[in-house]
Amino acid sequence: MEGYDSKSGVTEHYVARPAGNESDKSSGAASTHAAPEVTGINQDTAAVTTVEEVQASKKGWFAYFKTRDFYIVLILGQILALCITSTNTFSSLLVEQGTSIPAFQTLFNYVLLNIVYTSFTLYRYGFKRWCRLLLKDGWKYIILSFLDVQGNYFFVLAYRYTTILSAQLINFFAIVIVVIISFIFLRVRYHITQIVGILICIGGVGILIGSDHITGATSSDGISKGNQVKGDLFALVGATCYGISNVVEEFVVSKRPLYEVVGQLGFWGMIWNGAQAGIFDKDQFRTATWNSKVGGYLTGYTLILSLFYSLAPIMFRLSSAAFFNISLLTGNFWGVCIGVKVFHLSIHWMYPIAFVCIVGGLLVYFVSKKVLGEATKPWLGQNQEQGVAGVGTARRRVVRGDTVV
Repeated sequence: MEGYDSKSGVTEHYVARPAGNESDKSSGAASTHAAPEVTGINQDTAAVTTVEEVQASKKGWFAYFKTRDFYIVLILGQILALCITSTNTFSSLLVEQGTSIPAFQTLFNYVLLNIVYTSFTLYRYGFKRWCRLLLKDGWKYIILSFLDVQGNYFFVLAYRYTTILSAQLINFFAIVIVVIISFIFLRVRYHITQIVGILICIGGVGILIGSDHITGATSSDGISKGNQVKGDLFALVGATCYGISNVVEEFVVSKRPLYEVVGQLGFWGMIWNGAQAGIFDKDQFRTATWNSKVGGYLTGYTLILSLFYSLAPIMFRLSSAAFFNISLLTGNFWGVCIGVKVFHLSIHWMYPIAFVCIVGGLLVYFVSKKVLGEATKPWLGQNQEQGVAGVGTARRRVVRGDTVV
């Protein structure tokens, strides 16, 4: 079981005892630092080790390649890329039906996240403790949700005014933002192989963009210079918001339970997004087409985006905001693969080369990493004692041994 200490803001974990035996709480059932997502972890049975001991279990370069976590991170990154590609596909299908309401269609995602995760948070904390959470830490989640909502809104808005080529190029700015903020504020230090890996991934996307330019997929016909500048600025704002929100979420989810973070993101995001939809989407809402296909596309968009928001925090724990962003670069390739079936597109011969290049960059990124990869966060202490022992964290490995979930 777990409780929420309103004074310290820390979730405490303890083993349940029969009623009427209060003395056991102070003697035999000392509070442990187990995962908020899993109950019943006792210090007597938990693995007793340190981060250094775990890291030393496999030595040398490519040590991380020999772990299960590496393959989980690699596959999880591609699942997230497919989720993004799928939501983009549903957005394109909605536009074909005459329905383009970016803020409104994302609102359902935040509503669903709020229903699922805030309900579970209330169940775990109780209403009073949940209210204390809002008073103590609510401002952090208000900022996080605001950045997330604006990132979504401005990037969708950018595609109305600029070319896909420009938007894709500016999207790289999110990676730059993540690396700089993580380096300055979170004390993350990148190995030369990680920098090389990021550059290789960017080179792979460069091949994709070159292919699109050759085939005319990024043509700017019909777009005025004034509108293109406006679109580029919107894309720049969106990329900046995305980059900052990714770093903030990585920091918060390393210290707090996953269900609390996602629940608060859904709760405040629903308010921000609802207000924005009411202000900016009124005209589009009136002229939009409403039929069974639109309803199906909105449902698919909401379910897949909610899955993305549920898996992303695990990715931030297992790896980092930087790897999260470069993993999503394969989304362009998956988008064309889906487009072959849905929109009858053709795959240019440069696309498979670009995909292999990006995946190669992802592998190079982890060449020098030890057993725990990027799961060890420098802001959590030597043995990650300031972090939560949740799903995907290094602290969980210290407490429970060789386990991820």
